[in-house]
Amino acid sequence: MFPVGGIEVMLVGAVLSGLVCLVLGGLLGPRVGWITAWSLAGLLWSLAVIACLTLIPAEANPGVVSAESRMDTCSWDIGGPAPDGFWIFSGGQRLLNTVAFVPSGALLVLLASRWRAAAVILVPIGLALLVAYSAAIERTQLELARIDRACDVTDVVDNVTGAVLGVLLGGVLALVLRPWRARIA
Repeated sequence: MFPVGGIEVMLVGAVLSGLVCLVLGGLLGPRVGWITAWSLAGLLWSLAVIACLTLIPAEANPGVVSAESRMDTCSWDIGGPAPDGFWIFSGGQRLLNTVAFVPSGALLVLLASRWRAAAVILVPIGLALLVAYSAAIERTQLELARIDRACDVTDVVDNVTGAVLGVLLGGVLALVLRPWRARIA
């Protein structure tokens, strides 16, 4: 039995991690510049929120998941149960999976843009790490049957789509905010 779960627990996790990241951003701001500090703090917070949304059971106290009912592998049914098919986001869980990774992608670009020349290398590496993070979440959902979550490759595709959209948004924000011009006091 997994003793913790539900939307309330997810929200508490998001708020507590947000408070920690606020303190982190406030402490780093004078040292590295405010755009860089808030980009790092926001990126860390977005990753913590994703973990809360995906690794905490959706229902409080989901009970016991028997070994017989546990999935042995991830679902490779691309598109999953969504009736609209692959790459078409009709709402619900698939849209949430996509939207959840948009801030991470955007904040990654803002953070990497602090070092303008290195951003060309840092952004693809960071995007690859976001893909690995999504895959690790799905693997964790597979291995920890007690959290009553399902491992599905469609979730990874939706997460990566969100991260790529976030990277594109971050590119626009970087051009507007120009974090490479930040002066440290």
